[in-house]
Amino acid sequence: MDLFDANLKKHAPLAERLRPDTLDGFLGQGHLLEKGKMLRAALEGDAVPSMIFWGPPGCGKTTLARIIATMTHSDFIQFSAVSTGVKELREIITKAKDNAKLQARRTILFIDEIHRWNKAQQDALLPQIEDGTIILIGATTENPSFEVNSALLSRCRVFVLEKLSGQNIADLLVHALKNQEKGFGGFTVKADPEAIKYLASMADGDARSALNALELAVTSQDTTGEVVLDKVRMKEALQRSHLLYDTTGEQHYNIISALHKSLRGSDADAALYWLGRMLEAGEDPLYVARRLVRFASEDVGVADPNALVQAVAGYQAAHFIGMPECNVILAQVVVYLAKAKKSNDLYTAYQAVQADVKESANDPVPLHLRNAPTKLMKELGYGKDYKYNPDHDYQGDIQEYLPANLKGKKYLKK
Repeated sequence: MDLFDANLKKHAPLAERLRPDTLDGFLGQGHLLEKGKMLRAALEGDAVPSMIFWGPPGCGKTTLARIIATMTHSDFIQFSAVSTGVKELREIITKAKDNAKLQARRTILFIDEIHRWNKAQQDALLPQIEDGTIILIGATTENPSFEVNSALLSRCRVFVLEKLSGQNIADLLVHALKNQEKGFGGFTVKADPEAIKYLASMADGDARSALNALELAVTSQDTTGEVVLDKVRMKEALQRSHLLYDTTGEQHYNIISALHKSLRGSDADAALYWLGRMLEAGEDPLYVARRLVRFASEDVGVADPNALVQAVAGYQAAHFIGMPECNVILAQVVVYLAKAKKSNDLYTAYQAVQADVKESANDPVPLHLRNAPTKLMKELGYGKDYKYNPDHDYQGDIQEYLPANLKGKKYLKK
């Protein structure tokens, strides 16, 4: 490392300065990296497969990729899918082929945010991964099943990195305060244990976010003496203004699923919580309202016909008033649906209808149910023997209304 690199490292963010360079210093992910686990054994044996690290922000995806770079006897190339395209990839492929031919060296390509690459960019990697020219390590916060082409996915192992625990984050913060060389060597810091606990909890498993907040809390104090960190100081430094939620990603589907199942389970409190998670993170309230309208018929249905009236009224009111005022309107609908009696008779009945429509022939409408606006139709028997219910004392099943092949079929439960 030359003087320029040393100065650059010195003034790098705290999260970068504390980034570990060995597996033993890596935080969390014991299910993948403990002694005897397959991934650790592969890395220590220099048998690195093409793989994708999937996990939330700040859980160590990039750090783990860099550790692999120091462990493997391969060239390591890193770039971001946000700023690099196919042209740069072709240059890397050419270099990788030269490495393999002239030096018998493998090339590891680390692509951060791989879910941001389009299909053409992802497809360009397939031949090189297939023949071993490149070992791919991709990192993504999005579900690879949705965002990575199936052809590329089939050539990679997916390793799921878990969100770091509050204790993991607390240990990291304490380590940062004790590490004079890479941490806060120029400061004397006294941290309230409750402040550390608070920051570790509110960081929501994101090590980078926690370290950034800690650094701001320490370095922004105008003092030449002892720096004191309490809960108020940590809260101000964290400025938690975002929630982990993506209106087009997996978190979107997970939370709407949680809302739906909480409603179905008649848990009004849980339903309100999941509603709040969506609305406070910026979800379109009309999307939520549409899902509630569907729920009113699918899961409440004939058990409480007013549920659909409530849901439709809630949609119209939310459309009329907008956010943030419509939050309480949707909350009213959510509580009503959660507390309403449940019935899926309509849902199961229509599923049975769909099956019969798809699997049976296009049975003709029985002649007695057809209109006969012309003389020919009447001569052909259209409308013959049709019984007009109001003319009969018995208002029940006085005639068959289904096709002959489905005669007597019942879709609704009695």
